[in-house]
Parts: sequence; structure tokens; C-alpha cells
Amino acid sequence: MSEAFLPLAMAALTLTGIIAGYRVGMVLAGSAALFILASDLPTAFFNLLISRIYANVLSNWLLVAIPMFIFMGLILETSGVAERSLRAAQRALGGSAAGMGFSVLVIGLLLAASSGIVGASVVLLALLALPRLEEAGYDKATSAGLVASSGTLAILIPPSVMLIVLGDQLQTPVPDMFAGAIGPGLLLVVAYGAYVIWQARGLPPLARNETVSLPNLLFDLGPLLALVVSVLGSIIAGIATPTEASGLGAFGALVITFLYGKFSLSMLMNAARQTVVTTSLVLFVMIGATCFSAVFKGIGGDDLVETGILAFGTDPFTVLTVVMIAIFLLGFVLDWLEITLILLPIFAPIIAGLDFGNGLAGNDVLIWFGILVAVNLQTSFLTPPFGFSLFYLRGAAGDRLTTSQIYRGVMPFIALQLLVLALLILFPGLITGFTS
Repeated sequence: MSEAFLPLAMAALTLTGIIAGYRVGMVLAGSAALFILASDLPTAFFNLLISRIYANVLSNWLLVAIPMFIFMGLILETSGVAERSLRAAQRALGGSAAGMGFSVLVIGLLLAASSGIVGASVVLLALLALPRLEEAGYDKATSAGLVASSGTLAILIPPSVMLIVLGDQLQTPVPDMFAGAIGPGLLLVVAYGAYVIWQARGLPPLARNETVSLPNLLFDLGPLLALVVSVLGSIIAGIATPTEASGLGAFGALVITFLYGKFSLSMLMNAARQTVVTTSLVLFVMIGATCFSAVFKGIGGDDLVETGILAFGTDPFTVLTVVMIAIFLLGFVLDWLEITLILLPIFAPIIAGLDFGNGLAGNDVLIWFGILVAVNLQTSFLTPPFGFSLFYLRGAAGDRLTTSQIYRGVMPFIALQLLVLALLILFPGLITGFTS
């Protein structure tokens, strides 16, 4: 039996099961169990899996930040606090067609920094911004692309659950991952904004229906901005760990609901229930991925992947390009969590051992690589046919948008993301310049 047969069979079976619609955690764990029995690995390997699950997932205190940040975002979303801030930002920035488009970006940025939940961001933006963009004269495809891409910023802008998982998988400090994502996030906003301004050329100015009061604007936006600054600032400045700051964020979100008179027991319980369900799904996938990666390495899968990548050449940037292309293509059919948990343990050692000649060494290389992966994975939310942001937008837009309009609309934004990714590869200081 060829040495490559078992790893290829395991990868093919796992990918088939995921695409077929079975629960990802079950597919990963099930294929791991099956290939322990099908290979020459000892049955005692099951005991090793239990130890790895406990050490890597169940006793990992860093992962406590995940439910806390999810809870913070759900509180802001279900209480209507996020919507209040969004409407205030729209009133302040919607004086022209370009201003209306740029306000959607600013709102997406605020939602990303306050909740980190892509689904909530895309749905809220679709409900609030699509009618306004239509009134401003934007075509439907551009409106769809702008809403989907702005909402997808939530997966990259700190505090991001994806960055926490990436930091855990790469064994890099999460504060450095958060700091490293600031430059790319702002660069994406600038790139999107330039495209919006270009699309808005020639559109007539908008008539304001209401005056904007500075005190009211500060009251509507101030608490949310203060929450974002306190949470991110405490992490990046080293005052609090991500786990501690996540607790601060959850508590701060509840304080804001009291300030606006939006707190209710039913809202609290609803957010808590959704947090438990979402966190359980994430941890279940992490447990399955831990089993999968251990068995995949045990049957020689990591050696096979490394040999396959190096077959394209040993130049460091060639290797990095092959890895980025593989992640991008898998983003068409797999979720970011699956890609992160399955592939990063394999790719990270390969990248860490390369010298890119860009002045980065040690931990900085992994931080740079982690943010490159994060920007690349952000495109997985926009790439047809399984981009989650496309599903969220299609459901929220109803009859206002067709699927073909959504697909056409996101294509320029995917191209912009790839352009930003190329710039980050060429100029790593855009990432590491913000880290300690």
C-alpha cells in the first residue's frame, strides 16, 4: 500500500463528508476514529486523543474569550444598541451618494469592532443600508457587494473570534494578532471606500430629511465607541489578557443596555442561549479537528502535504503562494474554522522554517503568516457558492436582491481583498508595524 494512500483517502473522505452536509465535528472525529482502525496506529492512540482534547481544548483558558465576545456581540445586537449606533452613523455620513456608501463601511467597521459576528453584521446592514443605497442611486449588484463585504469585516477586525483561534493554533500572543489585524483592516476599508467613491461618481446628492445634533450623535455612538476602545485598548496595551478583556466587554455591553433602557431578562436569556449554542458548535469542531490533525499526522499526512507544497519549488515566496492559493480555493467549499483547525497545524511549521528575507524572524513570521491567513479566509465568506455572507444577505434582502446580483456584486470586493493580501505579503510592516 502506497504511503500516500491513507492520508489522501482520509482527506478525501473528510472533504466529501463535509460537502455532503454532515456535522463537521462528527466528520472530523469519525474519520479520525476510522483511520486509527484502518492504519497501523495502535488502538492506544485513542488515549492520546483524549489527552490532546483535554490539553488543547477543554483546559485552554484562552478559549474562554470566545463565548464572552460572542455574548457581547449578541447583547448589542438583540438589545437594539448596535442598530441605534448604526442609524446615528448613517445620519452623520449620509449627505451625499459617496457619503452614504462610505457610511455603510463605517457602520460595518463599528459592528466588526463591537460584535465580531458576521451573520449579525450582514443582516443588520442589509436591513438598514440596502434601502438607503437604493435611494442614493447605487445599482443593486454594487449595493449587495458593499453590504456583504462590509459585514464580513467582523471576522477580521478585533476582537475577532477567528484571530483568537488563529493565535491559539499558531501559539502566538493574541494581543499581537489583534494589533497586527489593525493595519490590514483599515487598508481594506480604504480599498472598499475608493471603490465606493468611484461607483458613486455622477450620482446626485441626497436631500437630508433631518438635522444631525452633535449631543445626540455622541449619546448614540459614544458608549459603543468607548466599549470598543476599552476592550481593544486593554488587550493591545497589555493591561488585560484577551480572556479578561472579553469579560469586560460582556459586562460593558450589559451596562450600555441599562444606559439606553434596553435591558430585559428575556433579552439576556436569549443572548445567553444563543451564546451556549454557538460556543458548543465551535468547540465541537475544535475537538473533532484535534482528533483529525493528530491521526492525519500519525499516518504521515503532514509529510505528504509538505512534499506536495515543496514540489512547486523551495523558494519561500513560492511556498507561501501555494499555501495561500490552497486556502483560497478551499474557502469556496469550507468554512474558516474548518480550514484553520485542519490546515494550520500542518502549514505553520513549514512557514516557520522558511527565511523570507524581509527582516522577520521567529514569532513575527507566524504573526505575519497568521494575519495573511485571516485576510485570505475573509474571502471565504464572499466566494460562491458556499460563502456564508452571501447566504445571510440573500435571506435578509428577500425579493430586493437576486442571487446573481449578489454574486456579481461581491466579485470586485473579492478582487480588492486579494490585492490587499498581495500588498501585505510584499510589505509585512503593514502588519508587524502595529505589534509590540
